[in-house]
Amino acid sequence: MTTAQDTDIRQVARSALAWASAHRADFALGEDALAADGRVDGSWKPLGELAQVCATVTRHTPPGDPLHTCARDLLAFAWRQTRDGELFLLLQRLEPFATYPLEVYAGLAAAGFRHPAYEAATATVARTRGWRLTEQEPTRRLGVLAAEERGGVAPREPGEQALRRTWLGGLPEPWTFERSAGYALTHVVFHLTDWGRAPGTFPADLTAYLADWLPPWLDTCLDARMWDLSCELLAVAASVPGLPDDAVPDGAWERIAAARDASGALPEEGEADDPDRYFAQHYHSTLMAAFAAALTAGQGAPV
Repeated sequence: MTTAQDTDIRQVARSALAWASAHRADFALGEDALAADGRVDGSWKPLGELAQVCATVTRHTPPGDPLHTCARDLLAFAWRQTRDGELFLLLQRLEPFATYPLEVYAGLAAAGFRHPAYEAATATVARTRGWRLTEQEPTRRLGVLAAEERGGVAPREPGEQALRRTWLGGLPEPWTFERSAGYALTHVVFHLTDWGRAPGTFPADLTAYLADWLPPWLDTCLDARMWDLSCELLAVAASVPGLPDDAVPDGAWERIAAARDASGALPEEGEADDPDRYFAQHYHSTLMAAFAAALTAGQGAPV
């Protein structure tokens, strides 16, 4: 990567995190955060994704870096939204077998924000057969296993069986790639690499498979202006050790940068034009741009 490319990628990360910071009120938990019929996808999910991305950014940037400072500030904001973890304990009592509180908590715990009483209560439930036998999609199962470890609930169990039942783990015919498969494969990689924080040992057969097929898949998504999935695939390219230098097509980052609006936000697809859904159409792809850019700029040298 040239110095100019690194500067451009860091600029994508800076503008994305600056946008998230300016729109932090939209990530805030509302009065329905504990409601039985609350919209998890519109409350806990955005906040958890903000925490997950910022935890990785702090891992890949030194403390004096403005990116690190902004990410730490957003993490502190996210933690305050949970009332310093108290809401996780309340959720655990209201929905003891729900996994989403633990998955959100795990992102914050990875950055050092912990609530011992919540971890103890969840660990008790996690020892039950009911928790272990809850039916989940294989990719989600990998995520729960990773969240249990990061959240201090249980040591990570071998996830080989769940891995091999995922789309990526089964090494499918490459022409079967489509949107849902793309998101499934990116999250398998994120769970295996702890969201880019600990690449460690990655299955050799999956590395070889991605070396062959990630470039054309990414190129196809960029051509289709699927910016959100493109950023997730760029994060995969920066997370999997051993991928070739040409895993990312030439000009990919320039296309991501050009797709942003004047505020630095990146639409999920094409050019979002619904002002009433502005946040919903931009927040995830903008976070993924920051995530992929931080991983790429800090590739091979997490701090």
